[in-house]
Amino acid sequence: MSDNASGQRHDRTALILYGSETGNSQDTAEELGRMAERLHFLTRVAEMDAVEIGLLLKYSVVILVVSTTGQGEFPTNARKFWKSLLRKRLLPGCLNHVPFTTFGIGDSSYSKFNWAARKLHKRLEQLGANEIYPRGEADEQHEEGIDGTFLSWSLDLKRHLLASFPLPEGVEPIPQEVLLPAKFTLRLLETTPDQDSQSEQDHQLTSISNGDSSTQHTNNNLHSTKPEPEDPTMLYLPPPEPNEPAVGPQLKDHLEDLIDPVSTLIPSCSHLPIPGGFSIELMENKRVTPLTHWQDVRLLTFRMTADEHQYEPGDVVTIFPKNFADDVQGLIDLMGWNLVADKPLKFELTGPDLLLDPYFAALPPGLYARENSTLRQLLTHNLDFTAIPKPSFFRHISHYTDDQRDKERLLEFGDSRYRDEYYDYATRPRRSILEILTDFTSVKIPFNEVASIFPVIRGRQFSICSGGLGRQVARPAHQDRKTPDEFIKVQLLVAIVKYQTVLKRIRQGLCSRYIASLQQGMHLTVKLDGTGSFYKIPDLFPEFPVIMVAAGTGVAPCRSLIWERAGVIANRDLDDDSKPVGPNVLIYGGRNKKADFFFKNEMTGTAMRTKVLTAFSRDQKEKVYVQDVIMREGKMLVELILQRGVVYVCGSSGNMPKAVRQAFLRALVEFGGPGLEKNMDNAEKCLAEMEKTGHYIQETW
Repeated sequence: MSDNASGQRHDRTALILYGSETGNSQDTAEELGRMAERLHFLTRVAEMDAVEIGLLLKYSVVILVVSTTGQGEFPTNARKFWKSLLRKRLLPGCLNHVPFTTFGIGDSSYSKFNWAARKLHKRLEQLGANEIYPRGEADEQHEEGIDGTFLSWSLDLKRHLLASFPLPEGVEPIPQEVLLPAKFTLRLLETTPDQDSQSEQDHQLTSISNGDSSTQHTNNNLHSTKPEPEDPTMLYLPPPEPNEPAVGPQLKDHLEDLIDPVSTLIPSCSHLPIPGGFSIELMENKRVTPLTHWQDVRLLTFRMTADEHQYEPGDVVTIFPKNFADDVQGLIDLMGWNLVADKPLKFELTGPDLLLDPYFAALPPGLYARENSTLRQLLTHNLDFTAIPKPSFFRHISHYTDDQRDKERLLEFGDSRYRDEYYDYATRPRRSILEILTDFTSVKIPFNEVASIFPVIRGRQFSICSGGLGRQVARPAHQDRKTPDEFIKVQLLVAIVKYQTVLKRIRQGLCSRYIASLQQGMHLTVKLDGTGSFYKIPDLFPEFPVIMVAAGTGVAPCRSLIWERAGVIANRDLDDDSKPVGPNVLIYGGRNKKADFFFKNEMTGTAMRTKVLTAFSRDQKEKVYVQDVIMREGKMLVELILQRGVVYVCGSSGNMPKAVRQAFLRALVEFGGPGLEKNMDNAEKCLAEMEKTGHYIQETW
């Protein structure tokens, strides 16, 4: 039990912790938090790394939600917490009387499916924590996604909590149709005459960015391609005048008769106060697929300071996309927020602070905002109203309409008993929040509650595709060569997500749309994260052979590895007695050689010291895939594996990595020699050992 500020004790407290890389675990944890609140638990939802393990003892129930990343690893925001559970000085039984359960989110195309959740659950039990409900596991490959497991698991958990923590007589769970109190709201700050004048200027600048010709002619000097200054109040500035973005349709049909909603208004690139974030400059945004090709793939080239940031193969850059000015203004108009859109705001605590916990005075998880931000800035930089909403969103906004018919429809979409209706309306046609609010025009959300209703814009991770010799020093053109600062090149290979829905509408991902419109010279705030295990073996043992299997843009981390190994060779002295760098083999798959063979010229060149084998599925009558090449070249590949070779499988998750793994098993059985030949069980043990020791690495998404 825990005490509040008044000395009162509470025996219904719930702590829901999450470890999340892409946001799925966070969404799941927040849904569990709402469930616990409706059962009258005083509830906290937080990242695992935001708490010390001793805090677990203060709650009457602890629920941990964690996804598995990479090779059975914990997400970045859960690794500190996990390490704290492994401390040797922890005594057995130190977590006695901690009632807990866990829910894992994984991808069954990985061999280490849900390993993070399983390791976490086992370790908590070793430390004496008591499982009050069996662990749940979700599979992203399920036909219904995470919900395929979560809905039934959470419903049973709810029944169990009610039985284990019965409510007092006369007290009932809070019904779904009752709005839960917000933990925080937005409030207008007191403004000075100077701030009022600035707000008027912001309104004029917004008109310019949305094509108001009456003011645009006299204010052309306000447009600039220079990066915006670091401004403590993050005042809204218009985006620079862009050229027409070169956006190609990622569709297999001719769609000239359809309206393409791509905007040419580029969001401003004000830096967000992202923990661990830093600024990089875009040198080039180049399309690398033909304009006639169905898929638009970009090679983004950035530069960053070499003395502060370094990277190695397998590392990722996180880009934080933004909403476009015309969409932001459309939402402001729809909700009637124009009078407050450009006034400075502050977050105000409204939820319970009974645990004297600093979390309750913090911003929502993942919401990076400057002090005194305006509503327009929050909608541009922080809140994702282009996302496909969860069912809870429909339940939430049903409270902001007086139209009984709209209210009933919204509650139906948010009711777990009508999942098919929700799927047909929201998920299948990929309807965004903005489109839904356009459909339900009677809904008017108060501006001060937007941060409690709209999801946060999450960063998108992209594998770095440069390295070694490809990490050439690049100085800004205007910089004096005598200055000491050096810059290194960072490149990303990004497929622009664009598709047609069942409603014959063209959709584009938020980050894809943002990336497609970025212009040379722009500065972005990004994060750089390392996986740790990707480059470990080739770095320590460069003599080991490397086999890479990549499909499409999955070639990105492979290219980085190839460049890195070429750099190791180039940087050695002639009399260096280090071990030689082993051979590289790249098995690359795509649809068409003319359109999809990324980095063809350099990959087939002698400088990269790489044997390239290709599988282009649409270039001949019978389709050929990477797994077919593995079987065809099985003898040579097995020889390299038996020389302690390291295998990488990179690209989309799902069927491809499963088929590739099966192909390697069959090759080991056919060409593995004594102990492996004609013995699938031994081949499976061999591959499992490779996975355990870091000699078989799957990097898929």
